[in-house]
Amino acid sequence: MTDEPKPPVAKQVQQERTHHGDTIVDEYAWLAEKDDPDTLAHLEAENAYTEAVTAHLAPLREKLFGEIRTRTQETDLSVPYRMGAFWYYTRTVEGQQYAIYCRVPLADPAQTTPPATGDGAPLPGEQILLDGNALADGHEFFSLGAFDVSPDGNRLAYSTDFTGDERFTLKIKDLRTGEVLPDEVPDTFYGTAWSYDGGTLFYLTVDDAWRPYRVWRHQVGTATSDDVKVYEELDERFWVGVDLTRSQRYILIEAGSKITSEVRVIASDDPASEPALIAPRRQGVEYSVEHHGHRFLILHNDGAEDFELAYTSIDDPTSWVTMVPHQPGTRLESVDAFAEHLVISLRRDGLSGLRILPLGETEGYDMRFPEPIYSVNIDANPEYQTAAVRLRYTSLTTPESVYDYDLATGDLVLRKRKPVKPGPDGREFDPADYEQHREWALADDGTRVPISLIHRKGTPRDGSAPCVLYGYGSYEASMDPWFSVPRLSLLDRGMVFAVAHVRGGGELGRHWYEDGKLLAKKNTFTDFVACAQHLTKAGWTSADRLVARGGSAGGLLMGAVANLAPQAFTGIVAEVPFVDPLTSILDPSLPLTVMEWEEWGNPLADPEVYAYMKSYSPYENVSDVDYPAILAASSLNDTRVLYHEPTKWVARLRATAPRGHYLLKTEMGAGHGGPSGRYDAWKDEAFIAAWILDRVGLAD
Repeated sequence: MTDEPKPPVAKQVQQERTHHGDTIVDEYAWLAEKDDPDTLAHLEAENAYTEAVTAHLAPLREKLFGEIRTRTQETDLSVPYRMGAFWYYTRTVEGQQYAIYCRVPLADPAQTTPPATGDGAPLPGEQILLDGNALADGHEFFSLGAFDVSPDGNRLAYSTDFTGDERFTLKIKDLRTGEVLPDEVPDTFYGTAWSYDGGTLFYLTVDDAWRPYRVWRHQVGTATSDDVKVYEELDERFWVGVDLTRSQRYILIEAGSKITSEVRVIASDDPASEPALIAPRRQGVEYSVEHHGHRFLILHNDGAEDFELAYTSIDDPTSWVTMVPHQPGTRLESVDAFAEHLVISLRRDGLSGLRILPLGETEGYDMRFPEPIYSVNIDANPEYQTAAVRLRYTSLTTPESVYDYDLATGDLVLRKRKPVKPGPDGREFDPADYEQHREWALADDGTRVPISLIHRKGTPRDGSAPCVLYGYGSYEASMDPWFSVPRLSLLDRGMVFAVAHVRGGGELGRHWYEDGKLLAKKNTFTDFVACAQHLTKAGWTSADRLVARGGSAGGLLMGAVANLAPQAFTGIVAEVPFVDPLTSILDPSLPLTVMEWEEWGNPLADPEVYAYMKSYSPYENVSDVDYPAILAASSLNDTRVLYHEPTKWVARLRATAPRGHYLLKTEMGAGHGGPSGRYDAWKDEAFIAAWILDRVGLAD
């Protein structure tokens, strides 16, 4: 009989910091030294411990991985989208980790139906633009940042990251010859834009705090050392983006903080011209710009909490004329301009939606969908002159589906629904075998909080069913219903899956976000607890069968509810969790910190913010209570949530509440999104799913 594995014990080194008269001792601050051999040794010891105590789950992990793989059509082809004289698409090949990026020429200029193959095989006449597998060869991690074909179709700008730190090397490929040009720029950010003639490329670089702040102009064929700095953003609260309008007539340079924005434009046929300002920034006013004919469309929140749509002449962009007025409760999120139609992406009653505005109309009509809860979004639509709009639809029971919506007839044509192959038992997937529901929890302050949930038909509602409750609740990001092949392995074992649409997200409009940020951030946490309590009271599950799950800012949520209501859960999965927010937001040298002050507040300058953040920070509030079992997952090269946050958290949990079961799993060669290859990602998901099933007694 072997001894039970013993968890690593992190050494304690007393380090003090004082702010606003408050002194904190952080005995694990040393773990932030990434290059310290002791840090790396501790992370390796944590990984070894996690592997040892979960070794009994290895057969289940393999089984779950096999179920994911069996249900997935591994050799597959996306629905091609038209741009210029080509159809563009990606395809995957069984046994290969990454996508292959391809195009084929149009068979006929009048062709509107995208080509397809039934088995995911290459299309006739295929040209491979990039093969992710070839690029990733020899690297543990691979991620593609930019993939941008010039308007004339002759050149491709692409960028690669081989560590997970999201610093990309930008390259240009001549698609006529297949040659990768010597033009190469290291340390770039997401986002590029071509000039109209494809001879000039705009791109972004970041500062030391990982903030995109400079826009550069590169003339193809010249030395990158001669590139011209087009714009530099000096305000550290603001990030910068660059894009080409769908009309291909204007390059947009967008500067934005969490609550303020400013846009400049450059005529794409005159790329060396000075950027022209649309409207100067005003604190608290956000706006975005789209080009349409002889006007710019302006989506803004100036006196319109849930945004309204205006237009302005290209000749006088300062004079805004309201086109779609503000309607409280209907959050306008974006506008896509086509030659004869506008498509507005919106959100109402906790659901996403699309509104079609034919040219000359201001009211238009909203598209209707049959399911009670769903998610719909505009998909790839690069063509300005088009008779159809490509959209993507899914729900908890409907696999991701690509449609073309005929703008003239209103017909919705299904181009492809993501295949779900039979499971290992040979049983075909049937959406009718599952039920999805929308329920509402009641928060302590009387606010109704929506919950989306799915379960297999016949799952008992007597409190005996195990359940996973997922949450996020920050940055106005909405956790819209989505279909998941790996989730089927849980549902078919009798689990319920639920999403808590807590405040801090954007599901119910701008006010839903405002009520879950800054000095109202605790609403995010209490909403999640209210959702957990609702699920138990309604008989969907019980506290000893309920596992909470969230990542990044949702990992902050996990840490906070562990302190707030440890008795409400039997397990918590915290992925790349932001569990030491006060320490991070106090340090303006860290990536993203200054930009985050408008989301969390500035604890450096404001004692009230400092005290409030300290009162909910998971790391600061660890105490000697009976915590649920906790699985924390992290990545060493993550630049968004630094690896040491969950590492310190788990160390303090073990030291302060030693009766608990705490695991830390760190990817030593990945970034914020975890493993990059699809098979590696499936194995990672199988690891988490096996741990969850073990917590609720379903590992066998």
